[in-house]
Amino acid sequence: MEDVSLEVIKQKSIKGILALTSRTFVLQVIAFGGTFLLTIFLSPAAFGVFYVVSAIIAFLNYFSDIGLAAALIQKKEAVTDRDLMTTFTIQQGLVVVLVILAFFLTSVIGKFYGLDGDGQWLYRSLIVAFFLSSLKTIPSVILERKLDFQKLVIPQIVETLGFYATAVVLAWQGLGTMSFAWAVLMRSVIGLVAIYIVSPWRPSLGIDRASARKLLRFGLPFQANSLLALVKDDLLTVMLGKILTFTEVGYIGWAKKWAEVPLRLIMDSVIRVTFPTFSRLQHEVGVLGRAIEKTLFGLAASIFPIMAGLLFGIAPLVSIIPRYEKWEPALLSFYLFAVASAIASLSTPLTNALNAVGRIKITLILMVLWTSSTWILTMLLVNMFGFNGVALALLLITSTLVLVVYLARSICPFSFWHSVRFPILAVSVQLLWYFGSLHIIPKNIVATVIVGIGGVILYVGVLWRFERVRISSILEKFPLWRR
Repeated sequence: MEDVSLEVIKQKSIKGILALTSRTFVLQVIAFGGTFLLTIFLSPAAFGVFYVVSAIIAFLNYFSDIGLAAALIQKKEAVTDRDLMTTFTIQQGLVVVLVILAFFLTSVIGKFYGLDGDGQWLYRSLIVAFFLSSLKTIPSVILERKLDFQKLVIPQIVETLGFYATAVVLAWQGLGTMSFAWAVLMRSVIGLVAIYIVSPWRPSLGIDRASARKLLRFGLPFQANSLLALVKDDLLTVMLGKILTFTEVGYIGWAKKWAEVPLRLIMDSVIRVTFPTFSRLQHEVGVLGRAIEKTLFGLAASIFPIMAGLLFGIAPLVSIIPRYEKWEPALLSFYLFAVASAIASLSTPLTNALNAVGRIKITLILMVLWTSSTWILTMLLVNMFGFNGVALALLLITSTLVLVVYLARSICPFSFWHSVRFPILAVSVQLLWYFGSLHIIPKNIVATVIVGIGGVILYVGVLWRFERVRISSILEKFPLWRR
């Protein structure tokens, strides 16, 4: 990637965040509606099968490029055609081996988890989707290197529409688990076509040894980090599918999915932009510190009120919406996951900054800590509290945020508390309003919505009172606001 000025980086970053956030809003509206309908049409057990089988395939994905895609994005110098060719060749070689192995193990995995015929077809569909998804890596990397996120959002919108439209229609027709099988195939095919339309690239095979060595210096530690994340999350889900019932895994998946709505809605977009942006700023320590502070404030200011609204509104909605009371046993897990997600939203950008400046070994040590503690606490707490122990373990692990802040300050100066203190104050007022209203409002959806909106107004008012200057300075960078 050619050298660009700090001003160009800032402009592209703002445009990228705006594009990805607006895209994420559209995607989440689609996903919310689709997931809501699926949770009506399908049983918790069907969701449990989907989460377990998806976690198995995710295990393959972490071995598919040994961190080369991330190395391309993080690379300080311009990316060459030989870099792209080398990455593509190594990745596809690994993918083909993994796909053959995965197909060979279909019956073994089916017997291990007691999957019926539909469950095994879902597994095969996800293998095919995994292969097709690997072909999108290089076009996506090219767009990320250019900070051209406006184009990158197009395939993601098309994919999400294809997946949920297919899944909902087939679930409505009574296909059960097979609804997911056809939906993942639809998503992968149309996503592959769309990415090559917006980011044309002619695949070529070959390995340049010098390029491979340089990329692997960052790629291998990065992938080791990702592998530990796999063991911490997806492999744990695979194990839970054996020691818990599919219904209980379905409860965990439902609670986690809805609790992480603010992360998927906001944090993923910001992180997607800040990794290449922080990489471009790694030699500008002062600028990087200010960028981290703005990122922390932006995430806290936007995620906290959404999380508070979910904490308040989820129980009334479960009791009010027809055929939704079947998810009531998952409410405690939802509350625990929600609080843990709010804390994690402040930790993730800091580890992202460490990776962006090449401190991958530090984040690798952190991931070792998180992985080991996740497995130990989860196994212990599941034995004590059942499936709710999974969420409780995650909440306890988020206390390591203090350590992450300390390590991130070693790469550049920034004030964590100054970035989040007033969002914390504002959300505290919002939560007091919500919980004070619980005992006096009637149990219907209109009253719930009115109280929910009132809490958001309170939050915005408190935050604006104390952070007017900071909010105005951020909004002025967005073209629509300036007009």
